[in-house]
Amino acid sequence: MRYGIFSDTHSNLEALNAVIEAYRKEGIDEYLCVGDIVGYAADPKECILTVRSLAAHTVAGNHDWAAVDLLSTEYFNETARDAVAWTTTQLSAQEKSFLKDLPLLYKNEDLTLVHSTLENPQEFGYIDDLNTAEDSFWSQETPVCFVGHTHDAGVFIKDRSGKVSYKKEDTINLSPGCKYIINAGSVGQPRDLNPKACYCVFDTSKKKIFIKRAPYDIAGAQEKIIAAGLPQALATRLEFGR
Repeated sequence: MRYGIFSDTHSNLEALNAVIEAYRKEGIDEYLCVGDIVGYAADPKECILTVRSLAAHTVAGNHDWAAVDLLSTEYFNETARDAVAWTTTQLSAQEKSFLKDLPLLYKNEDLTLVHSTLENPQEFGYIDDLNTAEDSFWSQETPVCFVGHTHDAGVFIKDRSGKVSYKKEDTINLSPGCKYIINAGSVGQPRDLNPKACYCVFDTSKKKIFIKRAPYDIAGAQEKIIAAGLPQALATRLEFGR
């Protein structure tokens, strides 16, 4: 089985299309979306339609929930709140229903998906250090868990002795008896100083996970953000990957 796993598209259709084009060369059997289809950029409707057309298993992100009033934006920064408010006005009743129905968790025999943390997924906390990774590992029932939310691709590893470590690697070789939390990075708004769209491939037969990047039309995405009246900062940050 070859899974295509991606996260944090954030309404950036140019980036999502580039990732899908890259996936066409990968022989993907099944697509998995780790949430935050919407928010920040200018094509929420189109991104929802595209994700649904992939027949992807999708979990809810905090922006997905906020856009349909399932999550307060009290703790969002001002720019994020403005983007959520704008996004809400763009969505049809059907699109809102789709976002409302997204589960917080998805699990099969190979992997688990959750946008944020496993122990309290509804709170949308961050797995951004060894301690928060350890908390999620205690709740992890499959060897591999894919997360998003930080927009920063990388892997937390719990080895057979119970030691937790973190690595920034493009290829992860899975070892028996270990657990892995893979941050799939962000399709539409990377924050690891690499502006290219980020996505993952999980090959279960080879027991390998690949974190990959795809160039896309950043200028086109920026023009749409500005034309929509969204905050300028949301356009500017795309070219810097932060």
